Amino acid sequence: MDYVRHIIKKFDHDVGCATLPTAVVVIDVIGWRRNTVSVKKSRRQVINGLSMTALALTFGRQFAYAAASNDKIVLGAILPLTGIASLVGNEDRRAMEFAVDEVNKKGGLAGHPVEFIFEDNQAKPDQSILAFNNLTSMHDTPLIFSAMSGPCLAMAPLATRKKVVLINAGAQADALTTASPYLFNTLPTVSDESNILAKYLVGQGMSKAAILFENSAAGINGRDSFIDAFPKAGGTIVASEPSQFGATDFRPPLLKLAAANPDVVLSTVTAGHLQLAQQYRQLDLKMPLAGTTLLYNTLLLADPASNGLIYTQIHIEAPADLNAAYKARFNEDMTLFGKQYYNASQMAFTAIRDLLAANKPITGENIREDIVHRKVFENLVKLTFNNNTATTQVDIKMMKDGVGVLIKSMD
Repeated sequence: MDYVRHIIKKFDHDVGCATLPTAVVVIDVIGWRRNTVSVKKSRRQVINGLSMTALALTFGRQFAYAAASNDKIVLGAILPLTGIASLVGNEDRRAMEFAVDEVNKKGGLAGHPVEFIFEDNQAKPDQSILAFNNLTSMHDTPLIFSAMSGPCLAMAPLATRKKVVLINAGAQADALTTASPYLFNTLPTVSDESNILAKYLVGQGMSKAAILFENSAAGINGRDSFIDAFPKAGGTIVASEPSQFGATDFRPPLLKLAAANPDVVLSTVTAGHLQLAQQYRQLDLKMPLAGTTLLYNTLLLADPASNGLIYTQIHIEAPADLNAAYKARFNEDMTLFGKQYYNASQMAFTAIRDLLAANKPITGENIREDIVHRKVFENLVKLTFNNNTATTQVDIKMMKDGVGVLIKSMD
């Protein structure tokens, strides 16, 4: 029977059939085993038989999935639930749990209950690959939510090969725009936001900038984007200093940057934001600290050290009743990234509803085709996919007394 289980597992993985074809395969395999003298010959017969069975049962998992209204739709999420990026990762997870509970209370998607399976990648690319393979091999998830630039880029080739949709609602590296035809980004790239921020800062008379960049995929991309955008806006980059991913002491690079006498310090740090702002104030640096969405953090926003920090972010708001329901459950307001992943969940639900209405199988390939064909998704914010990265409205804000004060909105 161990041999039978091995063959069935291989068959499910390679062919992609579900419970109904598998049951037929079990009967066939047992029959072959009983009537075979040679094990080697039996294995050849099993493999040949499996191939014939696969051809005869091409309806497999996909048609069975669309036929029964109570079949569960299982989607995956690979997020940093522990480690240095766990604050944001758990904000994402809570918002997705809230979204899936909402839809299931209303009867699911056309009668299908929805389940999210969460995997912890600790913000590490290698852990992300392991998690991706687990979700696709063990749970056959057609769609996976992702976060962080390094992990998204690591999973992108797998998404292409296995035809699994990746929805990224939190990473912004420019390389994500061409990483995979199965990867969809619901927020602008670092370059998009850098161009907007550079024009604003230079327009406000801050023409000399120094860059504190994180030595990571997102941080280096952010640095390069500012190096490109700031001179185009009429400004000058006067200094650039690195910090390590997960660093907690930013004083040495900040002092070096301050020595160049910039009008503004641009940050591309993705972790340790609170320590960065507090140390910035402790050093009594007078020039403003600025950055893109990479710099946003709920702990930072709530701390007085963030006052005066200038940043860009996607324009996204939660209606009062939605936020109240979320707060009643989690005892906190829906955060920026919480809104992002709630919105991304709604986008996925919309695409799946389209497929169910058209009686199409819920596969990664079909979900991708629906997103490309539909193009526009509207929930908390309007997302338009002319390519795999959505265009949407971006706000320029300033942190003040625990809130982000709107300065200007731009497309």
